[in-house]
Amino acid sequence: MTKGNRLLGGALMLTGVNLLLRFAGTAFQVWLSGQIGAAGIGLLQLILSVNLLALTLGTAGGRTTAMYLTAEALGQKRPGDADRLLSGCFVYSIVCSGAVSITLFLHAPKLAQEWIGTADALPALRTWASFLPVVTLSGVMTGYFTAANRIGTLAAVEVAEQLFVIAATAAILTALPIGDRAEACRAVVLGSCLGAVLTLACLMFLYTRCAGKTDSSIPVAGRVLRCALPLAVADDLKAGVSALENLMVPRRLALFSGTVDPLAAFGRISGMVFPVLMFPAAILSSLAEVLIPELARCAAIGSRRRIRYLVRRNLRVTLLYGLICGGVMFLLADELCGWLYPNQPIVSLMRRFALLVPMLYCDLIADAMTKGLG
Repeated sequence: MTKGNRLLGGALMLTGVNLLLRFAGTAFQVWLSGQIGAAGIGLLQLILSVNLLALTLGTAGGRTTAMYLTAEALGQKRPGDADRLLSGCFVYSIVCSGAVSITLFLHAPKLAQEWIGTADALPALRTWASFLPVVTLSGVMTGYFTAANRIGTLAAVEVAEQLFVIAATAAILTALPIGDRAEACRAVVLGSCLGAVLTLACLMFLYTRCAGKTDSSIPVAGRVLRCALPLAVADDLKAGVSALENLMVPRRLALFSGTVDPLAAFGRISGMVFPVLMFPAAILSSLAEVLIPELARCAAIGSRRRIRYLVRRNLRVTLLYGLICGGVMFLLADELCGWLYPNQPIVSLMRRFALLVPMLYCDLIADAMTKGLG
């Protein structure tokens, strides 16, 4: 199979899977908004912002490092190096995620009260802290399987994970008393964590079945740290700024006299509008997943001509795609909001944020290409 066909085939397979998962996730988000209301969605988004920050700190660039180093080693026809580097990424992720997990668990009461503004967030934060190492290791394994071009295997596992998460979360939520926001948020977080456990178990089982004996003696620690630490700094800063913005928004909205419920207003934007805006980006997420290892392989063998071609072509296609998607969402805002959220006043919000779609989509692809080039 040629390089172009391999890239296209992997992208198409991931696109189909991501579209299916994004559709299921968006449908579940619509159902969830009906279960816990806009204010509950707002609280959940604040919890997820803190959880995402903890995940980024705990991962510390480990997932992208596993993907990049594996693709580089396989591109140089050295599978033994790939296995050794994966082990190094595992140790690195366990150390980083373990430290963040303990810190989050111990400081969860303070974070819930002072950062999020309510003790209702405490159970969800501590649940996430308990499963954080498993979630980070699951990410490392998905990075390895993507770089190894085992897209079909990864796609099947991801579909199973998403279906399991939706089923488990729905089952827990329906058993809870109506109106208990703290337990509802913990149920959503617990469902995601159990999905990560399933993914890690499946990928580890599949990896151990095909892994051979490793006799490589490369300096693993130095290579992992040289790749992971710059990524960790960049990702941590980005996640920190994003979490700070999300935590500030409800507090600033409360200063305006026209805002009746700041948490509900925040929930409409982050939990209702943005999932719809980013639904078409499932295609770009698939492209980003295969671009990182492909560019890493090209960089490893010095194929600058193909790198230039991939960068220019993907930026142009992404910009055009973003303009089309943003335009469609702007023009059809009434129909989309009326169908998905008939009882929520979000049409004007949908139109305003639709103007940002081209920029959001280009940022996603540019970020992936930068990581792929190291």
